[in-house]
Amino acid sequence: VQLQASGGGLVQAGGSLRLSCAASGSILRVNAGGWYRQAPGKQRELVALITSGGSTNYADSVKGRFTISRDDRKNTVYLQMNSLKPEDTAVYYCNADVVLLWAEAKGYWGQGTQVTVSS
Repeated sequence: VQLQASGGGLVQAGGSLRLSCAASGSILRVNAGGWYRQAPGKQRELVALITSGGSTNYADSVKGRFTISRDDRKNTVYLQMNSLKPEDTAVYYCNADVVLLWAEAKGYWGQGTQVTVSS
């Protein structure tokens, strides 16, 4: 099983980026999915979560600017980031709880994708 994160890059403050996290391999479906970020010298922090039913939860710092969503046909979780600020600069990681073909549920991390917001 692999989680492939993509979509990071360099953007000016006020700009937008869309991150994708695609799960592949021996999976039936993705249950909950989430995005985390880690800035230099700081601990990894939760950015947004989405449950299997579509309920969402956001860090206070991104509420109203970021939107997490999912496409179950593609086993993919997205993070739309608008009105980006320099303090959003970090490596962003996706995490997902997936149900494997043999009905075991297991959590996985994707590789990080760098988001840099210039002022």
